[in-house]
Amino acid sequence: MQKKTLLMDEAQMRRSVTRMAHEIIERNQGAADVVLVGIRRRGEPIARMLADAIARVEGSTVPVGTVDITFYRDDLTHKSPDPTLNRTDIPFDIRGRTVVLVDDVLYTGRTARAALDALMDVGRARRIQLAVLVDRGHRELPIRADFVGKNVPTAVSEFIRVAVDSIDGETSVWLCDI
Repeated sequence: MQKKTLLMDEAQMRRSVTRMAHEIIERNQGAADVVLVGIRRRGEPIARMLADAIARVEGSTVPVGTVDITFYRDDLTHKSPDPTLNRTDIPFDIRGRTVVLVDDVLYTGRTARAALDALMDVGRARRIQLAVLVDRGHRELPIRADFVGKNVPTAVSEFIRVAVDSIDGETSVWLCDI
């Protein structure tokens, strides 16, 4: 994968996350019943960034959990012959709450669908919303994000690489050639 174009540096990502936090607060009339669940892997640190931004605005802590969708994927056998299960960690009750599912990139919609299935096994939320840092289009399922940091029209031959410091040692978003 060849880096091609820098779409967002750390400051731009922070601004996008802050805007999304304001939108989440506004849409839900505050954050009292909101919980964030990041999709492993890079959805998790982005969810934590959103929680920090919401705390700065609202002055209250929003619970953050993570969901592993490995065994909920419809392409599991295509991804890896020996998939590794990571841990879903949602240390709070989602019943009656607004769950904001957080991911780095929305592409075909299959990851979001798998995450919805995984969340349904955890409990019945009052409402589930989807927040993504980048929406690149090319949906294969009728799924749309409620909160988007940046819309980036892409070709199928391109790839969006989101880097977060805790995993990659840098914070940025790149458009890459496959």
